[in-house]
Amino acid sequence: MTFLTFFTATYFLLAVPGPTNTLLATSGAGAGISRSLYLLAAELCGYLLAIAVLRLALGPIISDIPIAALLLRVAVTIYILCLAVMLWRVNTRELRDGAAVTFGQVLLTTLLNPKALVFAFLLLPLEAGPFELAPWLGVIALQILSSGAAWIILGATLGRGASRLGHPDLVTRTGAVTLVAVTGLIWLQSFLVA
Repeated sequence: MTFLTFFTATYFLLAVPGPTNTLLATSGAGAGISRSLYLLAAELCGYLLAIAVLRLALGPIISDIPIAALLLRVAVTIYILCLAVMLWRVNTRELRDGAAVTFGQVLLTTLLNPKALVFAFLLLPLEAGPFELAPWLGVIALQILSSGAAWIILGATLGRGASRLGHPDLVTRTGAVTLVAVTGLIWLQSFLVA
């Protein structure tokens, strides 16, 4: 894969709505841009740690034991659905105080994000060792930060619009529905591939 193809594919993957992006946008809507920027560190740590764990430990297990992939998918689904319920229940005061999305939620959601699988096994060179991967991971890190910031800004923009309409809970409810839809797409894709 050429560097340009890698760069483009990675940005497109990061731009697609998913659980982490939904949380970042929800935080931007509720807490604002400046109070949400610290969540980018959680996203970055989550993706890099997930890629490392997948490449070093889980990759061989998942390829050797098919039930492991199914169990991992079930665990991710349960967690994302729990997040959707949490977002649906957020009240307007919590949203205004910025307490709707936490560092830990973004970190864990990103660790479990299926996009990490794509990074680990499809976009990054499989034959590359840790030192050869360093420049590739540096590029992904910059893309994660810029894409995540864009999602926070988008959420803040949508949040201001929802507040003007008198429905500040619209953003968290939309985020909850999006998380459920993402979970459905993960399972639908699994059945289509199987």
